[in-house]
Amino acid sequence: MFGDPLEPCSTDPETGYLRDGRCRDVDGDVGEHTLCAVVTAEFLTDSRDRGNDLITPQPAFDFPGLTPGDQWCLCVGRWLEAVDAGVAPPVVLEATNESVLEAVDADRLREHAFDPETFEPGTLDG
Repeated sequence: MFGDPLEPCSTDPETGYLRDGRCRDVDGDVGEHTLCAVVTAEFLTDSRDRGNDLITPQPAFDFPGLTPGDQWCLCVGRWLEAVDAGVAPPVVLEATNESVLEAVDADRLREHAFDPETFEPGTLDG
């Protein structure tokens, strides 16, 4: 992001459209899984309630299920939806693809930048 090389988002769980740990801008990825976020319980619950269950493992799709505190390459549109709902998870800027800047203002991303000093992932109710 901002001209620097793309850092890995997560290898445990392994994320990215290519499951290579990076939020790459890949032809064919219609969801644009290019924004690296540290998911929170609040975000995961909201996402599940909207029909996108990121909590339940789906082995057939090589998806382990997420827990609060995991880093994951999110769809840009889903993150913007979460911003509007007031549940946007923090963004790991150095692991977010610069293509996100086509849809999200840089200042908005900075406002939501991940800060390990203040991050509280919350807990899931089940």
